[in-house]
Amino acid sequence: MKKTNNALADALFKGLTRFFALAVLCLLAAILISLVFGSSVTLKKYGLSFIWTNEWDPLNSEFGALVPIVGTLVTSLIALLIAVPVSFGIAMFLTELSPPWLRRPLGTAVEMLAAIPSIIYGMWGLFVFAPLFQKYIQPFLIDALSPLPGIGFLFKGPAFGVGVFTAGLILAVMIIPFITAVMRDVFELVPAMLKESAYGLGATTWEVVSRVVLPFTKVGVIGGIMLGLGRALGETMAVTFVIGNAFRLSGSIFAPGNSIASALANQFNEARDPDHLSALIELGLILFLITTVVLALSKLLLLRLSKSEGAKS
Repeated sequence: MKKTNNALADALFKGLTRFFALAVLCLLAAILISLVFGSSVTLKKYGLSFIWTNEWDPLNSEFGALVPIVGTLVTSLIALLIAVPVSFGIAMFLTELSPPWLRRPLGTAVEMLAAIPSIIYGMWGLFVFAPLFQKYIQPFLIDALSPLPGIGFLFKGPAFGVGVFTAGLILAVMIIPFITAVMRDVFELVPAMLKESAYGLGATTWEVVSRVVLPFTKVGVIGGIMLGLGRALGETMAVTFVIGNAFRLSGSIFAPGNSIASALANQFNEARDPDHLSALIELGLILFLITTVVLALSKLLLLRLSKSEGAKS
């Protein structure tokens, strides 16, 4: 009787977990279908040209997604370029260099940054950081970097304070706690014997981290970076406050721009024309596909790393 009950419980548990797994897939499929159905008007009207058209004129029902797509990708790239080195440095300090009395309060302070609502970051960026950036930092960067050959055009233009670079910088501040937390946790999983052996052979702290810790934890590190990238791609309120919300392309990262999330936040409630509403839903579909592609590429990268590790052994 007891074995029968155990078998029944196991079967129920297996069926329940299978149901939850399939429910996730069904939910994703339902979201994708609803986005495709909602954007059917612009899909039929523009086709794939919607992606590389930069015109956005609700009054004349002319729409293109190029500006929001570029804004989303550029702000996320800027955020990663800033956040990854900073997060690595913080995680390395917390696990290898920090004195014990400072490790816990500093780690708690970093984690508290993740609990701050995004709208607070946006308000701080608009009312505190942007004026200081416009008055002091941005003019210095324009004077110092705009004459550089090859990349100088990225830093030209007037100092607005708000813009694509400002949005990327605020995003970097927002994703640093997530990437740092993951890196710190995986760094702590490295067996102490491996690190002590390297130190015993005369390795420096940087050599231990670069030749022992990072190879051992590279899968987790990449996972943390992908987590931060996912947060950056979909962030709405903070970006809306500081990106400038301008539907035009510019070669300068200091110029105002737009992102998919900020465009949806600004215009979705005001969209009355079917073409306008369909264009906004298609922007949501494009963001869904971008995050899916990023996730797929990260999985492929992790698989390649796993295969290379297997080949070496």
